[in-house]
Amino acid sequence: MPELYLGLISGTSVDGVDAVLADLTDERCRIVAAQTTAFPPALRQRVVQLIETPMVSLAELGSLDVALGRFFAECALALLSVAGRRPGEIRAIGQHGQTVYHKPTDPERFTMQIGDPSSIAALTGITTVADFRRLDMAVGGQGAPMVPGFHGAMFSDPAEARIVLNIGGIANVTILAPGERILGFDTGPGNTLLDFWMRTRLGASYDQGGKIAAAGTVVDELLGALLDEPYFGLAAPKSTGRELFNAAWLEQRLARCDKPLDPVDVLATLAELSAITISDAVAMTGVHADRLIVCGGGAHNEHLLARLQQRAGCPVESTAAHGIEPDWVEGAAFAWLAAARLRKLGGNVPSVTGARQTVILGGVYCGTEAATS
Repeated sequence: MPELYLGLISGTSVDGVDAVLADLTDERCRIVAAQTTAFPPALRQRVVQLIETPMVSLAELGSLDVALGRFFAECALALLSVAGRRPGEIRAIGQHGQTVYHKPTDPERFTMQIGDPSSIAALTGITTVADFRRLDMAVGGQGAPMVPGFHGAMFSDPAEARIVLNIGGIANVTILAPGERILGFDTGPGNTLLDFWMRTRLGASYDQGGKIAAAGTVVDELLGALLDEPYFGLAAPKSTGRELFNAAWLEQRLARCDKPLDPVDVLATLAELSAITISDAVAMTGVHADRLIVCGGGAHNEHLLARLQQRAGCPVESTAAHGIEPDWVEGAAFAWLAAARLRKLGGNVPSVTGARQTVILGGVYCGTEAATS
């Protein structure tokens, strides 16, 4: 019998919810079905408003939490319908939620993901595991990145050093060297600044294939201003988000340039920023990779991958070559984390997050199908 778990995640780009149904029998991962559901525009606007201007009434925060939970539940049920599966066949949902604020530094480090798991459990009838990050923080970790354990389980190889690169709104890397501890951290911007620039200056939600950026010219003056950011030089463990890399951060650096810039050249420079900071971050680890394996939405940006290939010194390829399509890796990771929670296995990787110990991650919200009278 397959052991089915369903992962739900909305990333920093706030473009949609990835729902992934995975068979995790024998601790492997086989994707049974997956799809992305775009946010309803009004709901997305409420989320983006909260992230970009983190001032909100308690009434709006509570209301948005429930609205997101209901939407996540709809996404889960829609995927089950496509897959021809009943809720009773699903062992649990692993729900990451929507990050609205991430502060991984002392004295009171915290992270906030919303999307009410009780609503998900009630509407789907499926036991839901959520709140994966905060216990890691409570034991001294940064609560991020959370996926390197999954990367290690799925993509490591005893014969070669591999780096798994997730290019979402924020990019993160997992270093998988034979015989060594797993390492990993957020490198900085992935797609978030690129997508912001496309939406606000070039009239599209994203640069398909990186074709527009490829037509531009990197502006050295702007690139220097962008690279003049202390985060890039910090040693791991480290994690970041749109609290730092946002529209205001970009506008401050654009203001340092002597003259107005062509929007396409700015886009090309932002793509170069992602390529350089990812490559430099990997170099800082001192690990020579035999292979760079890419997932996330940025895996479809051919221009960015070409720039990475020029700097990587090793083959750059999609996770699809290793059994999981790049769009579904993070969703599958949270299905895997839900399974780890129910199996009472550690979910964090202290060598990645900086936590003092391995802990069992996630709160469990029992679904209505699990109840007995």
